[in-house]
Amino acid sequence: MAYRETEKMRNRKAHARKRIVECTQQRVAEGGFRNARVTAVAECAGVATGTIYRHFDSKEELFAEIFRIATQREVDKVTEALGTEGNAVVRLERALRQFAERALRAPTMAWSLIAEPVDPKVEEERLKFRRAYAELFEQAIEQGMAEGSLPTQQAAQSGTCLVGAIAESLVGPLSPSMVEAANPGENNDSHPLVDSIIDFCMQGLTGNRR
Repeated sequence: MAYRETEKMRNRKAHARKRIVECTQQRVAEGGFRNARVTAVAECAGVATGTIYRHFDSKEELFAEIFRIATQREVDKVTEALGTEGNAVVRLERALRQFAERALRAPTMAWSLIAEPVDPKVEEERLKFRRAYAELFEQAIEQGMAEGSLPTQQAAQSGTCLVGAIAESLVGPLSPSMVEAANPGENNDSHPLVDSIIDFCMQGLTGNRR
């Protein structure tokens, strides 16, 4: 007679997987992927180490899942900002500012998503999401050209440049050494770096000095 998994067993498995994901996210948020050792995640989740590998083929697959969840959350925020009122210039500036401010408010997680050295499987996900950001910006730039708020340009290339500019500009400030040296009470929402990044990106898009 074939084994049939009970509803109770399915719920237990789902709960265990959820706890593994939550604990891994917590460890990454506190110290990056390097901080998310499988033994520590298992202890936090209240499961055996082997249980993790029943849900994920490898540590790399677990990390890739965490990366997808965390980055999709940020992509959704950019999408939300680009969908607000105003012309394309206003919406692009709003989206870029939100990206930078959210990164500075959660520097360890942002560093992990943007620049922390990671396994090839996670790096593959990083490249996918960079393309996702670029495509969102490309669409907004095309809308800006159509409405006349942005000059004619190669929208795809400009979108890619925006992703590169904002990501590379944040690498240094988000690095663990810089975060440790920063003033814990600093209000990152008014960080002059954000204004500098936005000014550079918008000048590149519009051709106008701000």
